[in-house]
Amino acid sequence: MPITKGFRQLVDEANAQITTYTVAQVLARLQDPTVQLVDIRDMRELEREGTIDGAVLAPRGMLEFWVDPASPYFKPVFGDEGKEFILFCAASWRSALAAKALQDMGMTNVAHMDGGFAQWVKDGAPTLTLEEQKAKRHAKA
Repeated sequence: MPITKGFRQLVDEANAQITTYTVAQVLARLQDPTVQLVDIRDMRELEREGTIDGAVLAPRGMLEFWVDPASPYFKPVFGDEGKEFILFCAASWRSALAAKALQDMGMTNVAHMDGGFAQWVKDGAPTLTLEEQKAKRHAKA
């Protein structure tokens, strides 16, 4: 069966309907307590490349389950309606589709970062290894 709508069209359609921030805009809001970054990349990517300090790790395959309070997999961090959740992936394709999916679920406090983690790194923004992120999280607990 031929594909009638490719991934690029899906991403373009999602981008037309969601809020998108540049790396610079996200950097400017990094310390804002109303912002929660969400890294939706696969664990292997995180282990290999690191992440952004303070980002919640929510693999793309589980995201809809983790944000839905009716799901047995719900994560309370996503229940904070006072936060804006800014999703990112490697290049911003998955995060665009994910932000659109969360909007379709009724979330109005969701956006994504253009260029993803690759652009973040290219722009020289700060990163942590996955181990550093885990150590910081455990130190706060």
